[in-house]
Amino acid sequence: MLELYQFELSHYCEKVRLILDYKGLSYRKIEITPGIGQLDIFRMSGQRQVPVLKDGNEVIADSTEIALYLDRKYPDRPLIPTDTKERAQCFILEQWADESVGINARKLLINAVGQDSTFLTSALPSGTPGFLRSLVQSVPREAIEVVGFGAGASPDAVKTARKEMHRSLESLSNILRDQPYLVGDQLTLADLAVAAMTMYVKFPVGTYLELPAAIKGKGSAELINDPMLQPFWDWRDRIYADFRKAPLTAASSAASSSSGGPTSINID
Repeated sequence: MLELYQFELSHYCEKVRLILDYKGLSYRKIEITPGIGQLDIFRMSGQRQVPVLKDGNEVIADSTEIALYLDRKYPDRPLIPTDTKERAQCFILEQWADESVGINARKLLINAVGQDSTFLTSALPSGTPGFLRSLVQSVPREAIEVVGFGAGASPDAVKTARKEMHRSLESLSNILRDQPYLVGDQLTLADLAVAAMTMYVKFPVGTYLELPAAIKGKGSAELINDPMLQPFWDWRDRIYADFRKAPLTAASSAASSSSGGPTSINID
């Protein structure tokens, strides 16, 4: 079975989960705990970031490389258009989603963490002891803001990210008023990338992600509640309803990761 080394709250891992579900491929999630230890992932893939996909003896890092590998190895329900123009549009939109939408969404999430400690504790691994969760929740807002500055999420940067995100979602809404998908009439990698990269702007409602119910449907309120952006959110809800599968039960997930337990790495 395919093995996805992942971090549940990572939107790049969510992109791969959407791809795997769309293609109908069974896979086992192996949760990676953020931290300084990275030996297992580094030994396996030569780098420290997730997602990493293991398919037998094949090990693939990076969400885009994983997508291209899966399309070659498992060609049913293709992600990449065969038409030259549509193929180019797909790759441009996918790269834009990763490098613009995804980065701005991360800044908005860091800001949300400073406003609501629920987001911070939700990012902890499921096996984190209660006392440690309480300790994290008690971190002063000022300390979180300092971390935000270091991560490029100063108040000015967040303001710019929100403005750019609104412009992006408005443009996507306009595209999606007249067509079902971003590149023509068929779903492509571009659709799944955009859907995943906006996860931090509004966490999907439902059982798709193994996250506390308290943060589902939450995110950047100004962008969630703007009527101008509703076509985009309706479209993303449809992408999830049509293609994303519910995760394994907690018991199944625990069993699937018991072969080695969580590994501690840096999430860059």
